[in-house]
Amino acid sequence: MKTIVITIVSCFFSLTLIAQTIKGMVVNNQNQPLQEVNILNKKTDKHTHSDEFGNFMLENVSIGDTLYFSHIGFESRSYVVKSLTEELVIKLKLKSIALEEVVLAPRVDILNLITDIDIQTNPVNSSQDILNKVPGLFIGQHAGGGKAEQIFLRGFDIDHGTDINLSVDGLPVNMVSHAHGQGYSDLHFVIPETVDKIDFGKGSYYEDKGNFATAGYVQFQTKERLDKSSIKLEGGQFDTFRLLGMFNVLNEAKHNAYISTEYLATDGAFESPQNFSRINVFGKYTGYLNPTDKLGVTLSHFTSKWDASGQIPQRAVDSGLITRFGAIDDTEGGNTSRSNILINYDKMISDSETLKSFGYISKYDFELFSNFTFFLEDPVNGDQIKQKEDRTIFGVSSEYKKVFSGDKFNGHWNAGISLRNDRSFSNELSRTLNRRQTLQRIQFGDINETNLGGFIGSTIEFGKWTFNPSVRLDYFNFQYNDALQTQYETQKESKAIVSPKFNVIYDYSDNLQFYVKTGKGFHSNDTRVVVAEEGREILPATYGFDTGVVWKPTSKMFFNLAYWYLYVEQEFVYVGDAGIVEPSGETRRQGIDVSYRYQPLSWLYWSVDANYTHARSINDPDGQNFIPLAPDFTLVSGLNINFKDGFYGGINVRHIDDRPANEDNSIVAEGYTVADLNMGYRWKDVSFGVQVQNLFDVDWNETQFATESRLQNEVNPVEEIHFTPGTPFFLKASIQYNF
Repeated sequence: MKTIVITIVSCFFSLTLIAQTIKGMVVNNQNQPLQEVNILNKKTDKHTHSDEFGNFMLENVSIGDTLYFSHIGFESRSYVVKSLTEELVIKLKLKSIALEEVVLAPRVDILNLITDIDIQTNPVNSSQDILNKVPGLFIGQHAGGGKAEQIFLRGFDIDHGTDINLSVDGLPVNMVSHAHGQGYSDLHFVIPETVDKIDFGKGSYYEDKGNFATAGYVQFQTKERLDKSSIKLEGGQFDTFRLLGMFNVLNEAKHNAYISTEYLATDGAFESPQNFSRINVFGKYTGYLNPTDKLGVTLSHFTSKWDASGQIPQRAVDSGLITRFGAIDDTEGGNTSRSNILINYDKMISDSETLKSFGYISKYDFELFSNFTFFLEDPVNGDQIKQKEDRTIFGVSSEYKKVFSGDKFNGHWNAGISLRNDRSFSNELSRTLNRRQTLQRIQFGDINETNLGGFIGSTIEFGKWTFNPSVRLDYFNFQYNDALQTQYETQKESKAIVSPKFNVIYDYSDNLQFYVKTGKGFHSNDTRVVVAEEGREILPATYGFDTGVVWKPTSKMFFNLAYWYLYVEQEFVYVGDAGIVEPSGETRRQGIDVSYRYQPLSWLYWSVDANYTHARSINDPDGQNFIPLAPDFTLVSGLNINFKDGFYGGINVRHIDDRPANEDNSIVAEGYTVADLNMGYRWKDVSFGVQVQNLFDVDWNETQFATESRLQNEVNPVEEIHFTPGTPFFLKASIQYNF
């Protein structure tokens, strides 16, 4: 009997030491849940992440194991497991970013570490800056500050968003079948100080990203809470003024709400004042209704108006007719507004299952006046055009995720479905005179476009390997009522596309990771083009892959090197300025991306992003196969100093090489190198700052196009570079008070 008792007790004691599952929660100093915290078992190298509720669950944990908790911007913490039955509550303290604490987890979105680091070492200062945080992405403004920026990435002149998927908290930014062009993306409704995280991915390898995600995607996440309320005042040259207010309404452990407002006005450096003004209002509530339910409500509104000097021909400057900051037609400009309602609901079904859902309504108005060719089409009245629309967007999305594990593998699978409907009323392209008189309507009608999407995917970790297979299905319904036709008729077409993807990660160690990403993507075409083409070749697909390495050669360095390839089976570009379609055939792009981050001292950061691209059309002969405005080399580097209290500052340099402006490279868009400076001082709850754009006052062209135009005194038209000059030396100062 004694032997039996001893045996039973021994077995029971042994069972308590056998690896089990451990559960817990990660919170910050205010006991508010922290998501995306990396949890690593130092003994087994098993890892997991905290979810939207701050909860985590880690398999195969034994008493005595050391768990390592890390998150960008927080002090890392180690915990030795003492019990397998008691749920942990781990509190992380805020801390200036430290590269030595960053652990490379085997995740498909591992490169988001780059923007996580950058946004804390060099915060964004304008709505344009938030896009510049993406390595290799360049932007340009060419219409008075109120028009969406032109985007360049991976050998694409993306125009205003044709080949990049943009969203904010799940709310889509891209506008399908827009009056000014397909995928038009205006981010000016985002107040930069509200941005908490920039999630990006290059290529078409991500199952939850559908339309426009060919060159890549960028998803901005706004803050769920404010550390403090603040008021910020900025003023600078060219009658520039900005007032920002961010106010806490609720700041509790389970409920947070704040309101942010922004007013911006400037005349710009142009001889004809821009008269630009913008008002932004943003409010957000986040609450944990109970341990398993999280609710978020976001309300925002923005409106802006501006005048513009447009794109000017090089010959007008060379002849002395105008200066670099002059204008041929200074009656360009426009106004736009957008109001958004977004509701997010996250549900923890069980310890291993979650459901994330959101719905939104967006009301959008747009009116733009432009003149690109001056007197080419109409020698008497000029070639001014108006593009206008009144749009409403409805959408819902839901994603289910389930975590699983086995003896030799673990991971999760997820599935999602989404529905988006765009109704663009009175979508118009007209010839106008002096922004007052409509001379001729070229296009005028109502658009109703619906996109139903779904995906299923899985992430499986098997030893040092991680596999991520997935497939996506998208269905489109296009409807157009042409108001210029004498009889009412609804023209409609529908189309579906399947997009498989497969990614592989080899996690050699905590500091070295290799990956291969592959996938099929697509971008849709304008509804008016779709019905005109009767549904033929209206969803051109892309096929590509990335292969690369993520490496921390030392604890204070981060390095990424990748080679990529992208094939586009057909590039149909809708030119909203002329109301026509320009098919450009098959194209091939390939290149190398390099990113490097170094923190030699706790307060000193150095960043480098270099990107080389070789972009050519396939069907055209050599020498005639250049892709207009496709950048072949870009470089961005910055050196930033950041003390928690006291001095901060940095200098950032961006360079883009010369690039072809037309198919035979006979017209060249000149490259540029521009340096910006920022510095300031924090003292208790007050901070003072100075920013200088274009520190060395170089002449540079922000945007350039090969355009055929005719001036009023010219007999024959001329095709050459038309450009918008980049900002000259521009100084502004700021003061901020936190309370």
